[in-house]
Amino acid sequence: MRINVPALIVALAAATPAFSQQPSNTVTAEIVARLPQSVGNIAFTPDNQVIFSHHPFYSPDVRVAKLTSATTFEPFPSAEWNTPRKGSDQYLDNVLGLRSDENGIVWMIDMGFRTKITPKLVGWNTNANRLERIYYMPEPVTRSGSQPQDIVIDHKNRKFYIADEDIGPGGDGSKAAIIVIDIDSGRARRVLEGDKSTIPENIPITVDGNDLTVPGKDGKPVIIKVGCDGITMDAKAEWLYYAPLNGRSLYRIRVADLNDESLSNAQLGAKVERYSDKPNNGGLSIDFAGNIYLTAVETKSVGVITPDRKYRTLISDAEMVWPDGISYSPDGHMYVSASQVSAAAMFHGGKAENKSPYLIYRFKPLAAGVISR
Repeated sequence: MRINVPALIVALAAATPAFSQQPSNTVTAEIVARLPQSVGNIAFTPDNQVIFSHHPFYSPDVRVAKLTSATTFEPFPSAEWNTPRKGSDQYLDNVLGLRSDENGIVWMIDMGFRTKITPKLVGWNTNANRLERIYYMPEPVTRSGSQPQDIVIDHKNRKFYIADEDIGPGGDGSKAAIIVIDIDSGRARRVLEGDKSTIPENIPITVDGNDLTVPGKDGKPVIIKVGCDGITMDAKAEWLYYAPLNGRSLYRIRVADLNDESLSNAQLGAKVERYSDKPNNGGLSIDFAGNIYLTAVETKSVGVITPDRKYRTLISDAEMVWPDGISYSPDGHMYVSASQVSAAAMFHGGKAENKSPYLIYRFKPLAAGVISR
C-alpha cells in the first residue's frame, strides 16, 4: 500500500514551484505526516512506503512502524517483531537508526539495552517480506555505554558503517566510535574509539536559550555531550563523513583507509580530515553532487554543506523541534523528522513540553540523493 496523503498535502505539493537544480536559499518544506508518537529515523521501500523508528527516548511500545496515512501507522515488519519475549532475541528492542538500500532491504539498528540483549543489525527484505539477515555486535564491538544509532550501507566495499555515540546507560560520549561490519562474513570491528573526530566537543546543546543537561554522577546537572552521531558516504563510496553531535567540525576519512585493518587506531586517526564547519547536528545525508545535509538540532532547521565546504541553512520551521533523522526517498525528496527530544520533561524541570502531533517533513534537495546514505 502506498502512503495515503490527504488532499490538502497533495494540493500543497502541486502548488510548490518547479525545483531548480541550482543551489537556492528558498527551498520549501512540506509536512507529510502528523503522528501521535515521536519519530526518529526514516527509511523507504522501493515503492516509497515510509518506514520509521519511534524515538527510543520515549520508550515506545512500537519500535519501528510503517506509515499507513498522514496520521496513522502500523508495526513494521510486524507486531511480533515489536514485542520483546523471553528465550529469543528475534525482536526489535530499542531502535533509532535505520536505512533502506537499493535492494529493498530496511536495515534497523537494535541498540539492545532496553531489555539487555546483544546489540544487532536487522535486515528486513521488503520485496519478499522476510528476514534477510541479522548481524550481531557483541563486546568488544560494543561496550558499556554504547548507543549505535546511525548507519551507512556500502555495497561497493561490502560493509556497513555505524556511528556509536556512546550515550547509552553509563556512557558519556568519551568512548564514541565507528563500527564496521563486513556484509559477507558478518565480522565486526570497532574503530576510532575516543578519537577527536568521534568524541563530543565541550560545546553545550542550546535550544531556545536552554542548555540541555542531565544529572551527573553527583546528581548535579551537567551538559549533555553526544559523540559520533550523523554519518554518511559519498556516492562513489570513497569518503565517509561523520561528526559528533556536540561540535563545530564535520570530519571525513577515506573508505579505503577505514577498511585497512593493518592500521592501528592511532594510525587510522591520523588519516582523518576535518572537512568543514557545522553547528551541533544530528542526522547526515548526501546527494550525488556532494551536498551534505544535516539536521541542526538547536535551530529547528536543516542545513547543507556544499562542495565548497561552506555551511548554510536550507530550510527551517518553528515546529521542526529537534530535527533528527534525514534520508533520501525514491520519490525524489529528502525526508526529515521532528522528534521534540529537546522538549522532553528531563530538560525542563520535570515538565514535559513535547506534545503530539509529531511531524515528518520533506523537501526537494539540491540534487538527487543516495538512498542508502
